[in-house]
Amino acid sequence: MTAADSTLSESTLVTYYSLVDSGELDAGIALLAPDVSFAILLPGTAVRGTDRDGVRRYLEGRGPVDRRHVPTHATRTGELEFVYGAVVEDGVTITGHFLASARIDDDGLITGYQVAFDPELGLASPSLAPPTHASPDLP
Repeated sequence: MTAADSTLSESTLVTYYSLVDSGELDAGIALLAPDVSFAILLPGTAVRGTDRDGVRRYLEGRGPVDRRHVPTHATRTGELEFVYGAVVEDGVTITGHFLASARIDDDGLITGYQVAFDPELGLASPSLAPPTHASPDLP
């Protein structure tokens, strides 16, 4: 991936979210450097730490969730990657939006991770409704 425009499919963070959301926690955690510094900023609280185990404890502490991250934008400039998207519960309900940033090392591991979630403000949302196709025969 070049330092200029990246796509969602090339994003380390998008891959991380996909793995964690699909229940492949070990594979997602493996994308983090052992000494990753992180800040997870949620309404009214912040979870901070300096290692993979801290991220694992946070994720496991959420309990069973039917939640997924739906990235809509991703870019990378040098070692910094940014992803924006929606958080969707039960497959259809957008509960808020997130903006994540990460520092990616030469081995492709996340060495720094910061994410903010807001349940109110959304700059861009995915379309979660199935596409509808108008028939030319209908009035």
